[in-house]
Amino acid sequence: MITRTRLAAGACALLAALVGGMAFPAGASAGEPTGEDAPKVDLVLDVSGSMRTRDIDGGTRMAAAKQAFNEVLDATPEEVQLGIRTLGADYPGDDRKTGCKDTAQLYPVGPLDRTEAKTAVATLSPTGWTPIGPALLKAADDLDGGDGSKRIVLISDGEDTCAPLDPCEVAREIAAKGIGLTIDTLGLVPNTKMRQQLSCIAEATGGTYTSVEHTEELTDKVNQLVDRAADPVVTPVATEGADACAKAPTLKSGLYTDREEFGQQRWYRVDVAPGQELRASVSVGADRAVNPSYGVLLRAVTVHGREIVRGEAAGNGRTDVLSTGLRYPKAESDDDDDAAGEAVCLQVTNSFSVASGVKTTPGLPLELTVDVVDGPGDSDDVAAFGLGRGWWLLGLLVLVGFVAGLLWGWLSRWRFAIWRTN
Repeated sequence: MITRTRLAAGACALLAALVGGMAFPAGASAGEPTGEDAPKVDLVLDVSGSMRTRDIDGGTRMAAAKQAFNEVLDATPEEVQLGIRTLGADYPGDDRKTGCKDTAQLYPVGPLDRTEAKTAVATLSPTGWTPIGPALLKAADDLDGGDGSKRIVLISDGEDTCAPLDPCEVAREIAAKGIGLTIDTLGLVPNTKMRQQLSCIAEATGGTYTSVEHTEELTDKVNQLVDRAADPVVTPVATEGADACAKAPTLKSGLYTDREEFGQQRWYRVDVAPGQELRASVSVGADRAVNPSYGVLLRAVTVHGREIVRGEAAGNGRTDVLSTGLRYPKAESDDDDDAAGEAVCLQVTNSFSVASGVKTTPGLPLELTVDVVDGPGDSDDVAAFGLGRGWWLLGLLVLVGFVAGLLWGWLSRWRFAIWRTN
């Protein structure tokens, strides 16, 4: 019995070593210098008295923010230098002049010590004012220096209480410095005035605004923004879609921004050669109060109007950004006349609407991503397997399972033979 157990254990250890050695090839270590400045993120959290309100998943807004921060700190990429700044965390009094200076660096921007950062967040308690403008100015200083990407993520549950220092004007001043700093804003259970102010701050620097009403939404969005800081910086190109396919501008692979009126159609053209695949996605943001129940439609059609494929998404008022996408692989062709490819028209339509009295101009901000890549002709292509780069690992595991099954069957037969002999 002991001999059989040792044999089985040895076989399993050998297989585990084989899988480990093949599945994880040597590569660059996490945090290894790349010769470029590290991306920097400053999380700016509102700790004013209103964060005591209990309207997020049965708990306070502060509790939701702390839980989200702890999960974000665990998931922050090693290469990102992250800091945390507070506003309204220290002064509980009524003196406006003092309250509007209440912003402090809770954790300095730099290499992340997760335990230390979590300990600092745990000490926070809703206290005072909401000096968003002064906090943004200080956060810009926190991120000063270096050529890597810089991002401020502002999380607030109310509008600024320290006017005339308008936070929207502060954001415009930061953008005018040309230091490549982006401000993203998240509004906790927002009202119309707060939504307008936070949208204006984000738009001034090319950032995004998102309304949040649940802890999970807050965690997911902050994680997404921190991860985005680690990605290569892509500068969107302003374009202007047409009202018909025949007049549409021809786009190459890249990121584009436009404006789309309520209920309007915007058209763009992309050239796709045989053997290539078109991948496109679109996001439309509601930068003002809109009626619930809306949708976004992205269609790929031929120049003759025949629909090839579509992507669509619907919303119910819980998010201010709605996104959808599509993929169109064009097959290889032996026809010389088709070698130049075809022009594919992309149509973007939205069904947002607003109540009377809300401005409909300018149109809603639109972000279009276009990517033309080699089609799924090879076995290592993502589209061919739907598993990304992990398809070979799955194949290896199947092979290992097959070998383990044979080995186990042989051991079982050997055990049976020994039993009959004895």
